[in-house]
Amino acid sequence: MKRLVIGILAHVDAGKTTLVESMLYSTGNIRTLGRVDHKNAFLDTYELERDRGITIFSKQALIDYKDTRITLLDTPGHVDFSSEMERTLQVLDYAILVISGRDGVQGHTETLWKLLETYKIPTFLFINKMDMADTNKDSLLEELKERLSDNCVDFTIDNEGEDFLEHLAMCDEYLLNKYFDQGSISSEDIAKSIKARKVFPCYFGSALKLEGVDNFIKGIDLYTKEEVYPNDFGARVYKIARDESGNRLTFMKITGGSIKVKMPISDNKDTWEEKIDQIRSYSGTKFQNVNELAAGSICAVTGLTKTYPGEGLGREVTINRTLLEPVLNYQIILPPACNLNEMLSNLRQLEEEDPQLQIVWNEKLKEIHVKLMGEVQVEIYKSLIKERFGVEVEFGTGNIVYKETIEEAVVGVGHFEPLGHYAEVQLLLEPAKRGSGITCESRCSEDVLDINWQKLVLTHIQEKEHIGVLTGSTITDMKITLLAGRAHQNHTEGGDFRQATYRAIRQGLKKAKSILLEPYYNFRIELPQVNLGRAMSDIQHMHGRFYPPKTKGDMAELSGYVPVSTLGDYQTQISSYTSGRGRMMLTLKGYEPCHNANEIIANMGYDSEADLDNPTGSIFCSHGAGFLVKWDEVENYMHLNNEWSKDKDNHDINSKIVSQQTKPAKSPSYRGTLEEDKELESIFTRTYGPIERKLHSSRNVFGNENWDTTKGEKNRAYKKSSKDNLDNYNKDSNDNKWHIKKKVDHRKNFLLVDGYNIIFAWDELKDLANVNLAAARLKLADILSNYQGYKKNAIILVFDAYKVEGGKGETMEYKNIHVVFTKEAETADMYIEKVTRDIARKHNVMVATSDRVEQMIILGQGAMRLSANELKEEIEFVKDEIRTNYLDNTPRRMTSIGEQFGEELEKFKNYKNE
Repeated sequence: MKRLVIGILAHVDAGKTTLVESMLYSTGNIRTLGRVDHKNAFLDTYELERDRGITIFSKQALIDYKDTRITLLDTPGHVDFSSEMERTLQVLDYAILVISGRDGVQGHTETLWKLLETYKIPTFLFINKMDMADTNKDSLLEELKERLSDNCVDFTIDNEGEDFLEHLAMCDEYLLNKYFDQGSISSEDIAKSIKARKVFPCYFGSALKLEGVDNFIKGIDLYTKEEVYPNDFGARVYKIARDESGNRLTFMKITGGSIKVKMPISDNKDTWEEKIDQIRSYSGTKFQNVNELAAGSICAVTGLTKTYPGEGLGREVTINRTLLEPVLNYQIILPPACNLNEMLSNLRQLEEEDPQLQIVWNEKLKEIHVKLMGEVQVEIYKSLIKERFGVEVEFGTGNIVYKETIEEAVVGVGHFEPLGHYAEVQLLLEPAKRGSGITCESRCSEDVLDINWQKLVLTHIQEKEHIGVLTGSTITDMKITLLAGRAHQNHTEGGDFRQATYRAIRQGLKKAKSILLEPYYNFRIELPQVNLGRAMSDIQHMHGRFYPPKTKGDMAELSGYVPVSTLGDYQTQISSYTSGRGRMMLTLKGYEPCHNANEIIANMGYDSEADLDNPTGSIFCSHGAGFLVKWDEVENYMHLNNEWSKDKDNHDINSKIVSQQTKPAKSPSYRGTLEEDKELESIFTRTYGPIERKLHSSRNVFGNENWDTTKGEKNRAYKKSSKDNLDNYNKDSNDNKWHIKKKVDHRKNFLLVDGYNIIFAWDELKDLANVNLAAARLKLADILSNYQGYKKNAIILVFDAYKVEGGKGETMEYKNIHVVFTKEAETADMYIEKVTRDIARKHNVMVATSDRVEQMIILGQGAMRLSANELKEEIEFVKDEIRTNYLDNTPRRMTSIGEQFGEELEKFKNYKNE
C-alpha cells in the first residue's frame, strides 16, 4: 500500500475543512457529510472551533482510496495560528493549497506559498467555491500564474489533449524532451515533475457541492509517489498535546525503520532515552492502539516526557527555528485569588504545546508575559485557559516585539574564573542576512581547545535567546564564530563555559554598534484609482515604502512594506474611504531597522549594566579571590591574545590567533574592605557573584596610592598594555636607564552622603535635629565643607524630599559642596544609586550610608561605602591632620561652626520639609 502524508492549507474561509469533509465522504471513509456552519464537521473536534468556524489545532484524518493510505493533516487557516500550521509542514510528503475562487490569491495565501517553497513541499492546488456566480476560471488561472508560479497548470482539461501536454512541457525541460521524443507524457513522468516542484496541478470545483472532488482525489492518487525510507529508525516530532485524561501525547512522523510499543526512544544526540507506552493512530477524535507502525506513518505516542515540536529522534535531525513568529507581546493578568506558581506551571503546558508562546515570568515587575500573533489568538487562549485550568484571565495591550542586531563585526571576550573554576572564550560576532536568525560555527583549533569544549560553547550559544544591550530585546541575524578558548585541566566544569560564552556575547554587543529592529508587513492594496493618492500619502505617514503602482481599468494596485507598529486598523480605513471597494492584504516581511529607534530605546529605559541576570563583564581571579572586571576593561586582563582583521578583497573576517600561551597573572585593581563590610560582601557574592574592588587605605579614602590593609604593604595594580613599546618608558639622563612612565590618574574622587542617614546616626546631630532639623542639616553641610577643603574631593550631600507633595527637586551649591533635595517620589537611596551607576564607571566613588540594602546596591555598581561611624572617624582623622598642619587656624575652624551659620542658616530654613 502506498503511504502518503498530505497537509491541507488555506487562507481563512477558503473552504479547507469543507474540502476535507468532502474527500472523506467521497472516498467512503465517513457516512454522513458534515458542514462547518452546522458545527458537525468531522475534524472540528473542539468546541472553540465549532463556535468560531475556524481550525485552531492541526488534526488528522485517514483516507483509504484504492491502494493508497492518505494521512490528511488539517492545519489552521487563520494567520494568528500560523506557527501550528508551519510545524506541520515539517512532516509532509505533499500539500494541498486551497484557494477561494471568489477571493483569489490573498495575503496569507502568498505567505503559505513561500513556506511551501522554503520547505520544498510538492503542492496540489484546489480552487474552491467555483459554484459562485462571480468566479472566472481563466482569470483565476492567470492570477495563479502571476502571483504564485507560472508552472500552475489546469489539470481539469483533457489530460491527453495537445494544450495540456504543451503547458506541461513548458514547465520542465525533462517533460519537454519527453514530449518531443514521444509526442506524449506519461503519468509517471508527470508525477516525477510534480515531486520535483516543477509542475503545480490546479483543480477547480466546489467542496460544499462535491463538484470536482472525485477528480481531485483521482489526480492525487495518480500523480503522487511514495517516499523511500531508510531502515534505521528516525522520527520527527511536530506536535505536543494532551488527551482528555491529561496524558501527554507526542505526535510524530516515522521517517525511518519502524516504531514499536516499549521500544526505547532517544533524541539524535542521545542526551535522553525513554520508552513508548502506547502508539495511537488517530482519525478525527478516535484512535486505534497499534503495536507497530512502519516508516511514512503518522502517530501519537505516550510515555515520552522530554520531546518538543521540531525535534528529531533517532537518525532524524532537529529543526529548531520556524519562519513565522509572533510580533506582539502581552501581559497575562491573573485574578487576585489565583495561585501564581500553579498558574505558571499550567501555562508552561501551553508553551510546551506551542513553543512560540514563550511564557516569561518578569521577576522585577512580578508579571507573566506571552508572545502572540494577534487579537484572535488572544481570545482563543483566554477561552482555552478557562476551559483547561478553570481560571479566567485577561490580557493586557499588545506591545511590539523588538529585536536587536549589529552593524559591524566585533570580537567579544568572556572570562569566568571565581576560585576553583576557569573558562575563557573569544567569539566573533558578525552581522548576517535579515531573517537568518543566529547561526554559529567554530574556527578554533583542537590544539587550542578540546573539541568537546568547543561543542559545549556552540551549544551554549544556541541554547537560549540572548538579549541585546539597547532595549534588552532578543538578538538576531548574526553569525557567531568561536575563535579561541581556554580550559583548565583541574578547575574547568561545564557550567564555566556557559558563563564565559554568555559574557563573551554580552561584551561583544557592548563593543559593537547595535541596531534596533522592528517587524514589518508586506502589503498589497487593491483600490479604485481615484483613491490611490490617499493610500500613497497614508503609507508615507506610516513610515512605509511602496513600489510604483499598477493600474488595470479603473482599479489600481499598490504594494510595499510598512512597520507593524504604525499600521493600526488601516485595513478598516481602506474599506471605509473606498466605500467597500478597496482591500489590503498583509504578509509578514520580517524585521528591519526601527523607524523611531531613539524614541523606543528611551521609552524602554533598559540599562545593560544594571541587568544582573545578563552581565557584560567578566570574573577573574587573583590572590585566591574572584573579582569583577567591567566589559570595557576585559581585554586588558584576558589570558589569550587575539588579533583579527577584515579582508578588504572578499569582505570576510580572518581571525589570527597570535599566541595561545597563558600570560602572567595580573593583579586586580582592588580596594581593601573594612571589617564591617565582610558580612555584606558575602551576602552580595552569594546573590550576584564576586564583585570588583580597588585597593585603598582606611585612612586615605581617595588617595592616589593603593594599600592592601590586610598585608600592611603597598601593592600596585598592573594591567596588560595593549602594546608594549618605548612609548611606555622614559630614559633618565642621570643614570642613563629606562624607567616605566608614571601614569596620570584622571579619575575624579566623589563622596556621596545620605544626609538624614548620617544625621540620625551621629548622636550630636541627632540631638540637634530633635530641636531644629534645618540646623542639623546645616551643621552636617559645614562639617563636610571643611572636610572637602582639605581632601579636595567632590562631595554630594543628598536629603530626602520625596514626601513633599509637588516637589520638583533642587540642587544648590553650598560653599564648596553640592547639596541635593530629591524630587517627589524619589528617595535619597534612589538618587544615590542613579548617580553612582552613572559616574562609577569613570571615577572613584565612595558612598556614606548605614542603610544595608543601599550598601548592597552600591557594591554592585562598583563603588565603595563608608558606614556612618567610619565617615565620622575619617572626618576626625582629617581634623587631626588640619590641627597638625594648620595649628594656628584650628581653634577658629574647628570650634566655631555655630558662629558661621549666618545667612546659610536662613537658606536652609527655606528647605525645611517637616
